[in-house]
Amino acid sequence: MNKFLIFSLLVVWFAACNKEDKGNENIVVFLPSNFPKPVYNLELNPVTEAGFKLGKQLFYDPILSRDSTIACADCHISFSAFSHPDHATSHGIDGLFGKRNAPAVQNLLWQTAFFWDGGVPDMDLISINPIQNPLEMDESPARVVWKLNRNPLYQKLFKAAFPGKDSIDGPQMMQAFSQFMAMLVSANSRYDKHVRNEQGGDLNASEIAGLQLFKEKCSTCHATDLFTDGVYRNNGILSEFTNDKGRFEVSSLPDDIGKFKTPSLRNVAVTQPYMHNGKFKTLESVLEHYATGVKDSPTLDPALKQHGVLGIPLSQDEQSNLIAFLKTLTDETFIRDERFQQN
Repeated sequence: MNKFLIFSLLVVWFAACNKEDKGNENIVVFLPSNFPKPVYNLELNPVTEAGFKLGKQLFYDPILSRDSTIACADCHISFSAFSHPDHATSHGIDGLFGKRNAPAVQNLLWQTAFFWDGGVPDMDLISINPIQNPLEMDESPARVVWKLNRNPLYQKLFKAAFPGKDSIDGPQMMQAFSQFMAMLVSANSRYDKHVRNEQGGDLNASEIAGLQLFKEKCSTCHATDLFTDGVYRNNGILSEFTNDKGRFEVSSLPDDIGKFKTPSLRNVAVTQPYMHNGKFKTLESVLEHYATGVKDSPTLDPALKQHGVLGIPLSQDEQSNLIAFLKTLTDETFIRDERFQQN
């Protein structure tokens, strides 16, 4: 069955579910003044104390995998903005490796599609992807629900989050995940304080120069204060895509071969390695790629092939200033927030 049809059916399933009063206090979600309006509708699934606690417990629990060895948190680690530092691709069930780098889990409220190929169109459906993936958790949602219903801890947690329900079901599980992920908002970096004119937002001369360069040469793709336009692009790290065709694997459109979603640059200094395949280990190597290493192919993004010249010309001084600026996007408050760490 077509992926989009499956997801559409699940969305309809969600809409049909009874939205009961969760019976506990709502938690205020941080919505930064320098961000656009969220895409996810929090009114349909407001974050509650019990719902957040349940979602966090699920995030850190390997019970979701076939043999109870792999948790979401194994590949999305809090101190690296919930990415997988120093792993080009993550290991899953039975020591198997996936083919893509684990993306950072942050600011999901503002995304319209998820993962490198945009194959998941709704935040409530994110958890299904790794659970079913044979290289990650290799489990069925039905068996996960069965395991949760047999677990006394989860019986208690689900009853607190969703009072009035006789048993645990899939929509409850996915809504709980969304309540946890909705809270993972990163917008308190030094850059944010700078643009909001808050204390602690001073930038030095190199960082200011890097910001100006960024606006001139990088903001076409890494747009707004989300630092992504959410568009699928071929950025020239490969010239052929036999092993991974990117967005094409979802859309089946030839023009999408080799295109991957533009990642946000927030916390980029702590989310290495970079690119969909984890090819680059440092920011220096990323900028050197754009300056001298872009590979041509039929779907290469036009922004990387101007007047017959590949890439984005960058001197060593410009690269140094850009890196200085990118480091101002590190949100220490977010990556050290004890609310999001395992108890």
